[in-house]
Amino acid sequence: MTITPEIQKQIEEQRKSSHQSLREFSPGMEKNLYTLFPILDHGFIRIVDYMGNDSSVVQAARVSYGKGTKKSRTDEGLIRYLIRHKHTTPFEMCDVKFHIKLPIFVARQWIRHRTASVNEYSARYSKLEDEFYIPEFENLSAQSGINRQGRGEILPHEEGKKVRKILLQDSTTTYQNYEKMLSQENQEGLSRELARINLPTNVYTQWYWKVNLLNLLKFIHLRIDTHAQYEIRVYAEKLAEIVKNWVPITYQAFNDYWLEGVSVSQQQVTLIKQKMDGKDISFEESGLSKREWNEFIEVFGLEGS
Repeated sequence: MTITPEIQKQIEEQRKSSHQSLREFSPGMEKNLYTLFPILDHGFIRIVDYMGNDSSVVQAARVSYGKGTKKSRTDEGLIRYLIRHKHTTPFEMCDVKFHIKLPIFVARQWIRHRTASVNEYSARYSKLEDEFYIPEFENLSAQSGINRQGRGEILPHEEGKKVRKILLQDSTTTYQNYEKMLSQENQEGLSRELARINLPTNVYTQWYWKVNLLNLLKFIHLRIDTHAQYEIRVYAEKLAEIVKNWVPITYQAFNDYWLEGVSVSQQQVTLIKQKMDGKDISFEESGLSKREWNEFIEVFGLEGS
């Protein structure tokens, strides 16, 4: 990962400075504030600012004047109740702002999460850096035969070498042409807003991304899943670590009920009751699709038929 001297200097200055404040703070977030976490080959996540903590969620739920109760177990019980019963607005009272560097094709997936404020690096105003995402061998996989938008087996090493060579050559060539178009002889060159259109989507961009805690949890829930694309999943995994340090009580409830918990349909509840009564479970009589049936059997460790 390449860190410009300007960014490094900014991080060092921010990490050295401290200010006294009357607002709520999170020890875990203060520890990580301004720290740059490397992601992929040139990407990163950096916490720029935040507001609130676990007590802020409790305060919002009770519409009280100060912190939550002095009994942390009482606050924990309330947060778990809110998560369990999907009373989610109190979690919107906490905010965080990130500085994120990521490949453009990852950014196009990321931006589908529309409930956030985004300000992206302008390639119309500034020149893009010569930085491209090139997957490591262990992340070069063939197309899945059963999932149209997923990956299958890892490519053989020789095939992986060929793919990486193509990606490196194409990235180098397009960037050289990008620079040529920006600075042609005896004239000012093509405008930046047009020259950029020749660059591939593995070039890196940057943005500031401000999001409330609820929508951050929704992002993590979707993108940390094993079926999510690897290149966005690694960002979600780091964000999950950050949230765990920021609001540990909320994160534990989120993990228990969202990440590790399961949602069941009315038909599946009926099947569970039948199983508890010692009755046989039949796919044909279940009213489930084959996919629902297989997921049900896998989650509850039941024998299929």
